[in-house]
Amino acid sequence: MDNPATLGKALALLAPISWSFAIIMFRVTGLKVPPLALNLFKSVLALALFTLTILILGRDFSGGATTRQINMLLVSGVIGIAVADTLFFMCLNRVGAGMQAIVNTSYSPIIITLSVVFLGERLGMIQALGAGLIVSAVLVVGWVRKGSAGADHMPHRTTGILFGLGGDLTQGVAIVMIKPFLNEVSLIEATWWRLLGGLVISALMIWLIPGQAATLKTLRDRSTWPVMIGASFVGTYLSLIFWMGGMKYADASIAAALNQTATLWTFVLAVLILKEPTTPRRLAGLGLGLIGVLMVSLG
Repeated sequence: MDNPATLGKALALLAPISWSFAIIMFRVTGLKVPPLALNLFKSVLALALFTLTILILGRDFSGGATTRQINMLLVSGVIGIAVADTLFFMCLNRVGAGMQAIVNTSYSPIIITLSVVFLGERLGMIQALGAGLIVSAVLVVGWVRKGSAGADHMPHRTTGILFGLGGDLTQGVAIVMIKPFLNEVSLIEATWWRLLGGLVISALMIWLIPGQAATLKTLRDRSTWPVMIGASFVGTYLSLIFWMGGMKYADASIAAALNQTATLWTFVLAVLILKEPTTPRRLAGLGLGLIGVLMVSLG
């Protein structure tokens, strides 16, 4: 694609599709592997894959970044991978994929707000309406009415929701802080530095937080490896490339709104793969979301 903004929007749409596949797999894996251990596993695998990619391409690991920019990428990885991803897994394990999707509706408003305040970005009227439609559609798709069959009173629901909100906030901070110089550095290498920062702190968290080192034993269960490897490849390697690419080439506020469609894709995959029932209300929400995507992309 000749137009960087168009490429950014395309990548920002590919990110939630790949992430939605990963969410379903991570939910299955999370039943046996605790959040910190799972985060460490997927970070190690993803860093190895990005290292191999850089070596095959014969590239410089700096990716054209200055020392200051590398330090910023490392800090972004600490916040957006070590902290945010762990909070995401803690939310997912406590409230399930459906409620996590509802909590995740805070993602695009958080990034849009941060982008307007700190990056000086502005949304056009049509794009703003499209972003609102996406958030509304996600709520329609994911909301479960009290007393309905899906409204189980899961333990730790409140803390799970708070973990999810914290994950979205830290993810937003992590990307907005590096957005100003993303166009100056190579995408693959920038992602490598973020993963390195996240991996180092994830390993420290495992060893320093009481009782967490023992959770590494769950990784010995090889029956979980196929799903964990698949989820890590799709959700951390591919999805990170798409996500970072969307943030690099498109405005952060636009990319975040398109990323928000992850819940809609998760809904489709849940119906197709997990055979979950659908309703006219959810189909209407899916339609609203697709209209919103078009408005954000073309506005």
